[in-house]
Amino acid sequence: MTAGRALARRLQSAVKQPTSSLTRVKVAAAAAASGTPTIGGASQVSEKFSDHDDDSGSSRIIVHGHSKSQTQRMVVSTLHAIFPVYCGNSAFQSFPAVSIGSQHGRRLSYLRGVRYESTAVEKTTNETTAERFEYQAEVSRLLDLIVHSLYSNKEVFLRELVSNASDALDKLRFLSVTDPNLMAANPNLDIRIMADPVRGTITILDSGVGMTRDELIESLGTIAQSGTAKFLKAIKDSKDGNAADNNLIGQFGVGFYSAFLVAEKVTVATKSAKHDKQYVWEGEADTSSYVVREETDPEKLLPRGTSVTLHLKDDTKHEYTDVVRIQNLVKNYSQFISFPIYTWQEKTTTKEVEETGAEGDAESLKKKSVTEKCWDWELANETKPLWMRNPKEVLKEEYDTFYKNTFKEYLEPLAHSHFSTEGEIEFKSLLYIPGMAPIGSDEMMGLKTKNIRLYVKRVFISDEFDGELLPRYLGFIKGVVDSNDLPLNVSREILQESRVVRMMKKRLVRKTFDMIDEIAKRENPEDYKKFWKSFGRHIKLGCVDDSSNHKRILPLLRFYSSKHEDEMTSLSEYIKNMKEGQKNIFYLASNSLRSAKSAPFLEALVRRDYEVLFLIEPIDEIAIQNLKSFNDKKFVDVSKEDLDLGEKDEKTQVEEEYSSLCDWMKQRLGDKVEKVQISKRMSSSPCMLVAGKHGWSPNMERLMKAQTLGDESILSYARGCRIMEINPNHPIIQHLHKSSRETPRSAQTIRTLELLHETALLACGFTPENPAEFGARVYEVMGLTLDRKQNSSSDAASDETIPDEPDATVDTAEIVESDEADAEIIESETVNNNSQKENESWRSQVKV
Repeated sequence: MTAGRALARRLQSAVKQPTSSLTRVKVAAAAAASGTPTIGGASQVSEKFSDHDDDSGSSRIIVHGHSKSQTQRMVVSTLHAIFPVYCGNSAFQSFPAVSIGSQHGRRLSYLRGVRYESTAVEKTTNETTAERFEYQAEVSRLLDLIVHSLYSNKEVFLRELVSNASDALDKLRFLSVTDPNLMAANPNLDIRIMADPVRGTITILDSGVGMTRDELIESLGTIAQSGTAKFLKAIKDSKDGNAADNNLIGQFGVGFYSAFLVAEKVTVATKSAKHDKQYVWEGEADTSSYVVREETDPEKLLPRGTSVTLHLKDDTKHEYTDVVRIQNLVKNYSQFISFPIYTWQEKTTTKEVEETGAEGDAESLKKKSVTEKCWDWELANETKPLWMRNPKEVLKEEYDTFYKNTFKEYLEPLAHSHFSTEGEIEFKSLLYIPGMAPIGSDEMMGLKTKNIRLYVKRVFISDEFDGELLPRYLGFIKGVVDSNDLPLNVSREILQESRVVRMMKKRLVRKTFDMIDEIAKRENPEDYKKFWKSFGRHIKLGCVDDSSNHKRILPLLRFYSSKHEDEMTSLSEYIKNMKEGQKNIFYLASNSLRSAKSAPFLEALVRRDYEVLFLIEPIDEIAIQNLKSFNDKKFVDVSKEDLDLGEKDEKTQVEEEYSSLCDWMKQRLGDKVEKVQISKRMSSSPCMLVAGKHGWSPNMERLMKAQTLGDESILSYARGCRIMEINPNHPIIQHLHKSSRETPRSAQTIRTLELLHETALLACGFTPENPAEFGARVYEVMGLTLDRKQNSSSDAASDETIPDEPDATVDTAEIVESDEADAEIIESETVNNNSQKENESWRSQVKV
């Protein structure tokens, strides 16, 4: 009977589901799951049900079986209450819409002209009763994992314990609002840290809310039981949930056990603000048990709060009983805790004392300074969290002082940004642009930095990030980020990747660019020059690494140009000064400003008064290639082929005339060039080498050669993409054209072509494959030139008529200026003889 009711309840619950889920309802399966007898007998049940919609739209189900038990009556009555059910057995006259078949096998029922079919199958239920078990944990093993595997730095134990003390003080402050008597025992809210090198202990004492015996067992005796999290939940569930203080730090319930990173034994003495008794908790690192006892020694009683004493291990005693080390750890991790933190420090004081003279009389008394050493409490967290204040209330001097103290800088920052974000993610941040790049910053570009300090509720978490909060190219930005809730791992050392972190990064990047843009728009242009000199390369690196922020980066870029050789210009100024009809932004990459200004690629552009940007830093060309365009103006490299200057590309008579020369030059040069063609961009140079559309520019080839792991096969391909352009108006090309037709196989003509090709390599920024051979050809030309000049001088001297006797009225010294009377006069014959000897010696050394 009970089983039938249970099944009925299941069926009634199923009706509340959508109609589609009720199709082919398996009553037998439901009955078996509930342990009830099946409809139609103990072993036979109709497994297949047909459903149909009648005229009223209600669903009808046919049930077949042969048992008439009370359980079956209840089930059928439930079905009847839910659906109009049709069967054919007259035994259920009280249920006119129900009929249960009395035979096995196939049964056919007809309802309003609709045929329904059902099959009764035999089914046996062999299910056993399920048992529920609790997960078991080996406490000692779990504690060992927390101590030895959770934290990567032993020093974080002090951060965790100080954070727990801060939470205890925050709880007391919140509870004292409604019950001021809780503060009666000790009105001060502070944290005190004392190290004892003799005993090898360190004690963290707070005047917080304390714990009762039950709370002590629950909080410290249960691993991963966060008392702070439980307290916050109680506040939210209460009516005063809106008044909850959001400064509570703890959330995982494992921070206390970090004490065993450095301690072999931990003793916790605590007295609750609501109780008179004090209890002591003692635990050791290698055991799975702990001891709780009541403190009866009057000298060890606390007014209120908790004292955590760590009995340090032998290998950590020396380090963590050093007062200077403790002071530095507090300043690093807990500098901005809202409560004062005092450390027990040795201080030196100087005071004056009276010294009695030799005679012992009062007149001979003298004063002298005496140095005394004493121990006293010293405040460790003097600096306040400036980012927690309203930006309108903070002065520029306060921002500068905070920057210098926090980041150990001596120069004032170029700019700062103080902001808070609310909404899906809430955090506060204070960012700075340093006044100068650190020494060696170029070598550290792209590497991890420690310039962004992440805090969670004013507790330092980490400053080691690899692009999680700011991209690497903005690694020079310094600042703090503080959030109440971030996706940290349990050790609170690693920032987990999540949508919240990505949103935070996006916000920080946007604020950084706003700062840089503000410097660029200042009335004093020297500020941005100073910024660009220090961090310009970092911004250019962003062109390569951060395509999503190209629109923000482009207006910040600065370059020298053919019209701005002394001061850099921006892309916006370039667009503003563009000639009418100019469609592209022209640039030339080179290794120096001087070589860029004298490059042969500029001749036609300068003649047409086009401005060309000079990319003289190694990263410039790579950055521009990643940008593609600015204000719908494409970047065009003038050192590559098919430079479009807006002229019609029509084949002229000159090109037809010199086509034979181009073919001959290509044949002789072979794989050194891809092709030879007539150029329209040169006016004074005889020829030049340009890169193909998919080849490397001279500057890029030079950079790729300098790579440690450069691929020689790629370099060979790049060399094959060079295109030689010739200037048909130049005398050298005209002479070579004539020689190629008259003496195409002449050694002198071929040497001239090779020298012309290698000279063009140097002029365009490429490197000759064999510098020694190139040097020999240059020396040969120099020797021949000197020889011709010398011969012409000798012929001219022989044609002159020299008198037998010098004219007394003509002095040979008259050719010398009066103020150069001491200069030596050399006979022309002597000069000619010496020159001829030198030429003969030179020609014997030159390799022809």
